[in-house]
Amino acid sequence: MAALVETINLTRYFDIGRGQRVHAVDDVSLTIGEKEIVGLVGESGSGKSTFGKTVVGLHGKTSGSVKFRGETLPQSYRPADFQRLASKMQMIFQDPYSSLNPRMTVGEIIAEGLRLHSTLDSKQVQARVEEWLVRVGLQAGHMSRYSHEFSGGQRQRIGIARALILEPEFVVCDEPISALDVSVQAQVINLLGELKETLGLTLLFIAHDLSMVRYVSDRMAVMYLGSLVEIGKADAVYFDPKHPYTEVLVGSNPEPDPELERRRPSTAIVGEIPSPVNVPQGCRFANRCPKVLEQCRSVTPQLITLKDSERQVACHLYN
Repeated sequence: MAALVETINLTRYFDIGRGQRVHAVDDVSLTIGEKEIVGLVGESGSGKSTFGKTVVGLHGKTSGSVKFRGETLPQSYRPADFQRLASKMQMIFQDPYSSLNPRMTVGEIIAEGLRLHSTLDSKQVQARVEEWLVRVGLQAGHMSRYSHEFSGGQRQRIGIARALILEPEFVVCDEPISALDVSVQAQVINLLGELKETLGLTLLFIAHDLSMVRYVSDRMAVMYLGSLVEIGKADAVYFDPKHPYTEVLVGSNPEPDPELERRRPSTAIVGEIPSPVNVPQGCRFANRCPKVLEQCRSVTPQLITLKDSERQVACHLYN
């Protein structure tokens, strides 16, 4: 499978003064193939959203690089870079309530990308907006309404239409269903699946829910405190996790059957997640890991490919 997007040792730090900085994304290398869906999972604060925003240029890179179709993208985007890349890379944001401008009509929100990045005239823009409103399950007559008049699920559909109206090749979906009711989540996931098939999209799907990520993704990448700890086929990672952190994440995913859920032993992670400002030496999961080795506290494990497998794991248990 040809690589569409590739990050090489991608790092993003945030300076917070007094010589300190937050290690939001630290030395992440990940390849996303053309027309592939890669799910990115991890706890809140693990750096998933920052990674997605850095890939599409909303955050500048501290170090490392991002390649799109083999082209190395700029460290920090200038307006001309956004102009050139907007039709190729887009993002669907997490919160459908804060990501839409309340002063703009739905038609203006969805049309903004076309007005900035295409040569269509006003009638053509309006026709495309109406087409995409229908395509995401809304009505053409909704163009003149404002975002506060819609439910959360409808707002997320508006956000999807805004991102996809330029028909980009690569889309970062930053927890697009986390703020929605369960029934609405399924509708949005099915909509993304349909659009992926019809448009040939490549997606980076960021989420907390491992079972949902397994359902929608071809491969799954697990992030902890800014670093990747495991990458592999989605089903393989979910049903046969190798890294102790992945094991705990999978074990904490609730069982649909209430009786099985009551009988299941607790898999809560003990201890506190280390500070991203003072990242510990060695494995970042060592202070919470049930299988910790002596070397885990001093030597940082590298992401290696397991024998006879496509699985990559950063853990001393497999060295």
